[in-house]
Amino acid sequence: MSLPPPTPRTRAVITGASSGIGEALAESLARRGHALVLVARREGRLKALAEKLSESCRVEVEVRARDLADRGERAELAAELAERDVSVLCNNAGFATYGLLSALDPAREREQLELNATAVQDLTLAVLPGMLERKAGGILITGSTAGNQPSPRNATYAASKAFANTFAESLHAELKGTGVGCTLLAPGPVRTEFTAVADAPGVDKLVPGPLWVTAERAAELAVEGLAQDKRRVVPGAFAKVQTVGGLYGPRGLAGPILRTVYKKVK
Repeated sequence: MSLPPPTPRTRAVITGASSGIGEALAESLARRGHALVLVARREGRLKALAEKLSESCRVEVEVRARDLADRGERAELAAELAERDVSVLCNNAGFATYGLLSALDPAREREQLELNATAVQDLTLAVLPGMLERKAGGILITGSTAGNQPSPRNATYAASKAFANTFAESLHAELKGTGVGCTLLAPGPVRTEFTAVADAPGVDKLVPGPLWVTAERAAELAVEGLAQDKRRVVPGAFAKVQTVGGLYGPRGLAGPILRTVYKKVK
Protein backbone atom coordinates (compact mmCIF):
# COMPACT_ATOMS: atom_id res chain seq x y z
CA MET A 1 0.00 0.00 0.00
CA SER A 2 1.41 3.41 -0.99
CA LEU A 3 -1.40 5.54 0.40
CA PRO A 4 -0.76 5.85 4.14
CA PRO A 5 -3.82 6.24 6.36
CA PRO A 6 -4.59 9.83 7.33
CA THR A 7 -3.47 11.11 10.73
CA PRO A 8 -3.86 14.50 12.43
CA ARG A 9 -0.16 15.22 11.91
CA THR A 10 0.38 14.15 8.30
CA ARG A 11 -0.48 16.12 5.17
CA ALA A 12 -1.25 15.30 1.55
CA VAL A 13 0.29 17.97 -0.69
CA ILE A 14 -1.24 18.70 -4.09
CA THR A 15 0.37 21.07 -6.59
CA GLY A 16 -1.69 22.65 -9.33
CA ALA A 17 -4.66 22.34 -7.00
CA SER A 18 -6.63 25.38 -8.16
CA SER A 19 -8.38 23.56 -11.02
CA GLY A 20 -8.63 20.43 -13.14
CA ILE A 21 -6.97 17.21 -12.04
CA GLY A 22 -5.30 18.93 -9.08
CA GLU A 23 -8.60 20.12 -7.67
CA ALA A 24 -10.10 16.66 -8.21
CA LEU A 25 -7.14 15.02 -6.47
CA ALA A 26 -7.67 17.31 -3.49
CA GLU A 27 -11.34 16.34 -3.33
CA SER A 28 -10.56 12.63 -3.63
CA LEU A 29 -7.97 12.68 -0.84
CA ALA A 30 -10.12 14.88 1.40
CA ARG A 31 -13.00 12.39 1.09
CA ARG A 32 -10.59 9.75 2.37
CA GLY A 33 -9.87 11.88 5.43
CA HIS A 34 -6.50 13.35 4.50
CA ALA A 35 -5.57 16.82 5.72
CA LEU A 36 -4.28 18.83 2.78
CA VAL A 37 -1.78 21.42 1.67
CA LEU A 38 -3.01 22.99 -1.58
CA VAL A 39 -0.41 24.63 -3.82
CA ALA A 40 -0.97 26.83 -6.89
CA ARG A 41 -0.57 30.43 -7.98
CA ARG A 42 -4.22 31.48 -7.71
CA GLU A 43 -4.73 32.09 -4.00
CA GLY A 44 -8.42 33.00 -4.30
CA ARG A 45 -9.29 29.69 -5.90
CA LEU A 46 -7.23 27.77 -3.37
CA LYS A 47 -8.98 29.48 -0.46
CA ALA A 48 -12.40 28.76 -1.93
CA LEU A 49 -11.52 25.10 -2.41
CA ALA A 50 -10.01 24.90 1.09
CA GLU A 51 -13.20 26.28 2.62
CA LYS A 52 -15.35 23.89 0.63
CA LEU A 53 -13.34 20.79 1.54
CA SER A 54 -12.86 21.67 5.18
CA GLU A 55 -16.63 22.02 5.54
CA SER A 56 -17.73 19.05 3.45
CA CYS A 57 -15.02 16.57 4.49
CA ARG A 58 -14.15 17.86 7.96
CA VAL A 59 -10.42 17.94 7.26
CA GLU A 60 -7.80 20.62 7.83
CA VAL A 61 -6.78 22.34 4.61
CA GLU A 62 -3.80 24.69 4.27
CA VAL A 63 -3.14 26.97 1.32
CA ARG A 64 0.22 27.88 -0.19
CA ALA A 65 0.00 30.39 -3.05
CA ARG A 66 3.27 29.69 -4.86
CA ASP A 67 4.53 29.93 -8.43
CA LEU A 68 6.50 26.70 -8.69
CA ALA A 69 8.14 27.84 -11.91
CA ASP A 70 9.91 30.46 -9.79
CA ARG A 71 13.02 28.95 -8.21
CA GLY A 72 12.86 31.14 -5.12
CA GLU A 73 9.23 30.40 -4.35
CA ARG A 74 9.79 26.72 -5.08
CA ALA A 75 12.80 26.55 -2.77
CA GLU A 76 10.78 28.16 0.02
CA LEU A 77 8.04 25.56 -0.31
CA ALA A 78 10.52 22.67 -0.58
CA ALA A 79 12.24 23.77 2.61
CA GLU A 80 8.92 23.85 4.44
CA LEU A 81 7.81 20.44 3.18
CA ALA A 82 11.12 18.88 4.13
CA GLU A 83 10.27 19.68 7.77
CA ARG A 84 6.66 18.45 7.58
CA ASP A 85 5.20 14.96 7.82
CA VAL A 86 4.11 14.68 4.21
CA SER A 87 2.31 11.37 3.68
CA VAL A 88 1.29 12.00 0.06
CA LEU A 89 2.81 14.28 -2.58
CA CYS A 90 0.87 14.86 -5.80
CA ASN A 91 3.25 16.52 -8.24
CA ASN A 92 0.50 17.66 -10.57
CA ALA A 93 1.22 21.28 -11.62
CA GLY A 94 2.09 21.81 -15.26
CA PHE A 95 1.24 23.54 -18.51
CA ALA A 96 1.90 23.23 -22.24
CA THR A 97 2.73 25.44 -25.19
CA TYR A 98 2.03 24.78 -28.86
CA GLY A 99 3.71 26.07 -32.00
CA LEU A 100 7.09 26.20 -33.68
CA LEU A 101 9.73 26.31 -30.97
CA SER A 102 11.60 29.08 -32.78
CA ALA A 103 8.50 31.29 -32.62
CA LEU A 104 7.65 30.71 -28.95
CA ASP A 105 8.64 32.93 -26.02
CA PRO A 106 11.94 31.59 -24.61
CA ALA A 107 11.07 32.78 -21.09
CA ARG A 108 7.74 30.92 -21.19
CA GLU A 109 9.48 27.78 -22.45
CA ARG A 110 11.93 27.93 -19.54
CA GLU A 111 9.04 28.37 -17.10
CA GLN A 112 7.39 25.31 -18.59
CA LEU A 113 10.51 23.21 -18.08
CA GLU A 114 10.96 24.51 -14.53
CA LEU A 115 7.37 23.63 -13.61
CA ASN A 116 6.87 20.37 -15.50
CA ALA A 117 10.24 18.80 -14.72
CA THR A 118 12.50 20.60 -12.25
CA ALA A 119 9.74 21.31 -9.71
CA VAL A 120 8.74 17.64 -9.81
CA GLN A 121 12.26 16.63 -8.88
CA ASP A 122 12.78 19.38 -6.28
CA LEU A 123 9.59 18.65 -4.33
CA THR A 124 10.13 14.90 -4.51
CA LEU A 125 13.64 15.29 -3.11
CA ALA A 126 12.24 17.50 -0.34
CA VAL A 127 9.75 14.94 1.00
CA LEU A 128 11.35 11.61 0.11
CA PRO A 129 13.88 11.36 2.98
CA GLY A 130 11.13 11.83 5.57
CA MET A 131 8.89 9.28 3.88
CA LEU A 132 11.72 6.73 3.83
CA GLU A 133 12.52 7.38 7.47
CA ARG A 134 8.88 6.78 8.40
CA LYS A 135 8.69 3.84 5.96
CA ALA A 136 5.43 5.23 4.63
CA GLY A 137 4.46 7.57 1.84
CA GLY A 138 3.02 7.92 -1.61
CA ILE A 139 4.20 10.09 -4.50
CA LEU A 140 1.96 10.68 -7.50
CA ILE A 141 3.50 12.34 -10.55
CA THR A 142 1.29 13.64 -13.34
CA GLY A 143 3.04 12.96 -16.61
CA SER A 144 1.29 12.58 -19.96
CA THR A 145 0.85 10.35 -22.95
CA ALA A 146 2.63 13.21 -24.74
CA GLY A 147 5.81 12.11 -22.99
CA ASN A 148 5.83 8.78 -24.82
CA GLN A 149 6.99 10.09 -28.19
CA PRO A 150 8.40 13.19 -29.92
CA SER A 151 5.77 15.87 -30.52
CA PRO A 152 6.69 18.52 -33.10
CA ARG A 153 5.09 21.91 -32.34
CA ASN A 154 4.72 20.73 -28.72
CA ALA A 155 8.40 20.08 -28.12
CA THR A 156 9.05 21.45 -24.64
CA TYR A 157 5.90 19.92 -23.20
CA ALA A 158 6.61 16.48 -24.67
CA ALA A 159 10.21 16.58 -23.48
CA SER A 160 9.31 17.73 -19.97
CA LYS A 161 6.63 15.06 -19.67
CA ALA A 162 9.09 12.45 -20.92
CA PHE A 163 11.18 13.40 -17.89
CA ALA A 164 8.17 13.17 -15.58
CA ASN A 165 7.14 9.78 -16.99
CA THR A 166 10.60 8.25 -16.74
CA PHE A 167 11.37 9.82 -13.36
CA ALA A 168 8.15 8.42 -11.86
CA GLU A 169 8.61 4.91 -13.22
CA SER A 170 12.28 4.84 -12.22
CA LEU A 171 11.38 5.88 -8.70
CA HIS A 172 8.61 3.29 -8.57
CA ALA A 173 11.16 0.52 -9.12
CA GLU A 174 13.75 2.11 -6.85
CA LEU A 175 11.39 2.32 -3.87
CA LYS A 176 10.23 -1.30 -3.86
CA GLY A 177 10.27 -2.73 -0.36
CA THR A 178 10.69 0.62 1.40
CA GLY A 179 7.07 1.28 2.33
CA VAL A 180 7.09 4.29 0.00
CA GLY A 181 5.60 4.15 -3.47
CA CYS A 182 5.57 6.26 -6.62
CA THR A 183 2.87 6.10 -9.28
CA LEU A 184 2.77 7.80 -12.65
CA LEU A 185 -0.51 9.31 -13.82
CA ALA A 186 -0.19 9.55 -17.60
CA PRO A 187 -3.45 10.98 -18.95
CA GLY A 188 -4.47 11.68 -22.49
CA PRO A 189 -7.30 14.15 -23.21
CA VAL A 190 -8.85 15.34 -19.92
CA ARG A 191 -11.50 18.06 -19.61
CA THR A 192 -9.73 20.84 -17.67
CA GLU A 193 -8.58 24.44 -18.18
CA PHE A 194 -5.38 23.05 -19.72
CA THR A 195 -5.96 24.30 -23.26
CA ALA A 196 -7.04 27.74 -22.04
CA VAL A 197 -3.80 28.14 -20.08
CA ALA A 198 -1.87 26.98 -23.14
CA ASP A 199 -3.75 29.57 -25.25
CA ALA A 200 -4.57 26.73 -27.63
CA PRO A 201 -8.35 26.24 -27.75
CA GLY A 202 -7.96 24.38 -31.04
CA VAL A 203 -6.64 21.35 -29.17
CA ASP A 204 -10.16 20.65 -27.93
CA LYS A 205 -11.31 20.13 -31.51
CA LEU A 206 -8.66 17.53 -32.34
CA VAL A 207 -10.24 14.79 -30.21
CA PRO A 208 -13.95 13.78 -30.43
CA GLY A 209 -15.96 14.48 -27.29
CA PRO A 210 -16.60 10.85 -26.25
CA LEU A 211 -12.85 10.19 -26.05
CA TRP A 212 -12.26 12.77 -23.31
CA VAL A 213 -11.99 11.78 -19.64
CA THR A 214 -13.22 13.96 -16.78
CA ALA A 215 -10.76 15.34 -14.27
CA GLU A 216 -12.68 13.61 -11.50
CA ARG A 217 -12.35 10.22 -13.18
CA ALA A 218 -8.64 10.70 -13.83
CA ALA A 219 -8.03 11.75 -10.24
CA GLU A 220 -10.00 8.88 -8.72
CA LEU A 221 -8.15 6.32 -10.83
CA ALA A 222 -4.86 7.96 -9.86
CA VAL A 223 -5.55 7.81 -6.13
CA GLU A 224 -6.74 4.21 -6.40
CA GLY A 225 -3.63 3.36 -8.40
CA LEU A 226 -1.38 5.00 -5.82
CA ALA A 227 -3.10 3.02 -3.05
CA GLN A 228 -2.42 -0.19 -5.00
CA ASP A 229 1.21 0.83 -5.69
CA LYS A 230 0.68 0.77 -9.45
CA ARG A 231 3.55 1.79 -11.66
CA ARG A 232 1.44 3.68 -14.21
CA VAL A 233 -2.18 4.80 -14.40
CA VAL A 234 -3.55 5.66 -17.86
CA PRO A 235 -7.19 6.80 -17.64
CA GLY A 236 -9.44 6.16 -20.62
CA ALA A 237 -9.40 3.87 -23.66
CA PHE A 238 -8.09 6.55 -26.02
CA ALA A 239 -5.16 7.34 -23.71
CA LYS A 240 -4.31 3.65 -23.58
CA VAL A 241 -4.23 3.52 -27.38
CA GLN A 242 -2.03 6.64 -27.39
CA THR A 243 0.29 4.96 -24.91
CA VAL A 244 0.73 1.81 -26.96
CA GLY A 245 1.29 3.84 -30.12
CA GLY A 246 3.74 6.18 -28.45
CA LEU A 247 5.78 3.50 -26.71
CA TYR A 248 5.82 0.84 -29.41
CA GLY A 249 5.04 2.59 -32.69
CA PRO A 250 7.82 3.77 -35.06
CA ARG A 251 9.06 7.22 -34.06
CA GLY A 252 9.79 8.04 -37.66
CA LEU A 253 6.06 7.82 -38.27
CA ALA A 254 4.87 9.54 -35.08
CA GLY A 255 6.78 12.76 -35.73
CA PRO A 256 5.23 13.63 -39.12
CA ILE A 257 1.74 12.64 -37.95
CA LEU A 258 1.87 14.82 -34.83
CA ARG A 259 3.43 17.68 -36.75
CA THR A 260 0.46 17.63 -39.12
CA VAL A 261 -2.05 17.33 -36.28
CA TYR A 262 -0.61 20.19 -34.23
CA LYS A 263 -0.57 22.53 -37.22
CA LYS A 264 -4.35 22.68 -36.65
CA VAL A 265 -4.09 23.85 -33.06
CA LYS A 266 -4.20 27.59 -33.76
